[in-house]
Amino acid sequence: MADDDSRNFAPATDLGTRTVPERPTGTQAPTPDPAAAGPAVPRWLFGLIAAGMVIAALNLRPAISGLGPLLEEVRHGLRMSGTVAGLLTSVPPLCFAVFGGLAPRLARRRGPAPVVLAGMVAITLGLALRPLAGGTATFLAATALALAGIAVSNVLMPVIVKHWFPDRVGSMTGLYSMALALGTAGAAAVTVPMTDALGGSWRVGLGSWAALAAVAVVPWAVVSRHRAAHTPEPEAVQEAVPEQTVEGEATTESRTRGRTQAGSGSVRGGSGGRGGGAPALRMTKSPTAWALAVFFGLQASAAYITMGWLPQIFRDAGVSASAAGVMLAVTMGMGVPLSFVLPKLAARMRHQGPLVLALGVCGLVGYAGLWFAPAAGAWAWALVLGVSNCAFPLALTMIGMRSRSNAGVVKLSAFAQSTGYLISIPGPLLVGSLHDLSGDWHLPLLLMALLMFAQMATGLLAGRDRVIEEGR
Repeated sequence: MADDDSRNFAPATDLGTRTVPERPTGTQAPTPDPAAAGPAVPRWLFGLIAAGMVIAALNLRPAISGLGPLLEEVRHGLRMSGTVAGLLTSVPPLCFAVFGGLAPRLARRRGPAPVVLAGMVAITLGLALRPLAGGTATFLAATALALAGIAVSNVLMPVIVKHWFPDRVGSMTGLYSMALALGTAGAAAVTVPMTDALGGSWRVGLGSWAALAAVAVVPWAVVSRHRAAHTPEPEAVQEAVPEQTVEGEATTESRTRGRTQAGSGSVRGGSGGRGGGAPALRMTKSPTAWALAVFFGLQASAAYITMGWLPQIFRDAGVSASAAGVMLAVTMGMGVPLSFVLPKLAARMRHQGPLVLALGVCGLVGYAGLWFAPAAGAWAWALVLGVSNCAFPLALTMIGMRSRSNAGVVKLSAFAQSTGYLISIPGPLLVGSLHDLSGDWHLPLLLMALLMFAQMATGLLAGRDRVIEEGR
């Protein structure tokens, strides 16, 4: 679905699309400077977009990570079984797959900024309505509303980065990923103490996060208001080469490959617009796109298993609820510094496989620790699992590096994320079911280890130095 819907998407849809003339072979594409994209674009707008990205990213995980520390109370209050609770932890990837696939079509019709604005509004309403639920179905519906807003924003954030900051993809992706990790960790750490301070009701504690989501509405409302009159000219953004992800630097090979492709006319402009000459990109025909999708899905499965079940594993081992929440915060908080460093490091590498393997080994160490000494080494396992969870910013960076054009990035982002989240759905559900079946965490941990081995294998394939425009 995402493959068809985003075929003609170009970020600057309001101004139409233009075919960019081919450059002679051997000439280098100019590096776009967002601040100098055109006289009609005020400099403050770029700062507002960057701030809006950070605030939006802070809101993309509290709906999920804030629930884990209170899952036992929610299960008791809504009379959930372990299997139903597993379904609850599987709702995020399901919503991300379903609604994330709609993001390209919505962005093509309305523009990325208005769609992100709608996403922030949906998150606010969902988090505000969730505490009012009287049963599991209503709770799931309100959660799905918030997750729908998160889903479209997930897909469009890499697009906005490449659109507005094409020469700083690595650093801006790192900034966005760091804010996302900070929001995830903050919700895990603060939700239980905040709930206690507000009277002890899980409903009040979970609903409080709607206030932070409301703040994110403001910058995107301003950006959306200015999008028609203050959008960069297509030529200023559509020639950005994704390999230039570290402050405009790229490897010699990627530069040569980009110039050769530009000179041969195999990539015209890169907008993928209605009037462009770019060939249609079929994600389902690309082994690289599939490798990224499976890698994204397996890392997402590991992440949502961790967010949904890690606090309960610690609590069943004798750790208090507040301490388990703090440990989850430590796990998520590891992504704050690493999410800023990893994208820039990955962008300098021709093959991201070594990073994939290093993160996978950390995950296996954490699972082994939870098997043999869940309480005694709890802090150590929280740390290494936090390192392992940084596969998410690595996946986002690889999405930006596996295509040369804006149209290619949006299609690849939508395909990899929507397909990946579908792949990740069974993981959290199976963990809950296996725990109910066995009465302990050994079978779930064995499943998690097997999924981690698969993640490492597909990550090695996704990390190879190639782009989807090459048909590989």
